[in-house]
Amino acid sequence: MNRPLPVHGRFDYVPLPNRPDYSWPGGKRLALWVALNVETFGFGLKGPTFGNPLPYPDHRNWCWLEYGNRVGIWHMLEMADRFEIPLGHHINSYLYDTHPEIMAALKKRPRDEIMGHGRTNSEEPGQRPEAEERALIREATEAITKKEGKAPAGWMTPLQAESLVTPDLLKEAGYRYIVDWPCDDQPYWMKTRAGPLLNVPYAVETNDYLSVIHLRQDAPVYGEVVLRQFEEMLEQSVQRPLVMAISLHTFIMGQPHRLRVLRDIFRRIKGHKDFDRVWPTTPGAIADHCIAMKPGIIPGS
Repeated sequence: MNRPLPVHGRFDYVPLPNRPDYSWPGGKRLALWVALNVETFGFGLKGPTFGNPLPYPDHRNWCWLEYGNRVGIWHMLEMADRFEIPLGHHINSYLYDTHPEIMAALKKRPRDEIMGHGRTNSEEPGQRPEAEERALIREATEAITKKEGKAPAGWMTPLQAESLVTPDLLKEAGYRYIVDWPCDDQPYWMKTRAGPLLNVPYAVETNDYLSVIHLRQDAPVYGEVVLRQFEEMLEQSVQRPLVMAISLHTFIMGQPHRLRVLRDIFRRIKGHKDFDRVWPTTPGAIADHCIAMKPGIIPGS
């Protein structure tokens, strides 16, 4: 006898052609947001590796990660300013203690957004018991709220490694949106035990982590992927509003040889003949626009 597949129960299947049309502010059709993952790692603890890991404490890979905080991020912020690109920063809350100069610099960037991203990417909140995950979310959220003067509206779980109750805990913690479920090119509402929670599209195939770490692609390959994605989605957005996300890590695209490619990506995007149909924005602004819409427009509303 056939058995039904397990289901998550968070949202229903709504085919893309069956959805109402709408536009982004100013009649724009493609919302473009750039995630900058700003992360801190414990020395000798778990973290991404580039190449073969060394025996404990693997100082070489820790140094590769730390390069992003010491060098890479500063070049990437300069690049964002040069091309007037707003950034959505995925922030490990321990950064306020380990790298306060970074957080001080981000606080001075009015067009950017600070998002919750756990305490450190050396731990996986979703692999903990519910009470511990709740406490971790609360600690990270309170740290950002205290330092920034307001609570973060959005959250990305480190490594996107949720538990079965992560959306429930985030809604209960006051979050308005998450970016953990990248299965669509439009925002949609998710069900939680505390009420609806918006999911804003995030990058998988235009994520430098996938390209460089998992697929071992050279930076120009990643650049061409991003540009093809942009051009195709811009063309598709004539029919319906779409969201394109680009996800960057300071220790990956902040490396000089990749930074050169990254500058070319944004030079070509900003110089596109139809860029006037693009809304360069943050995920929080996308969420605010969707939350304000009347029910029945955004899937799940």
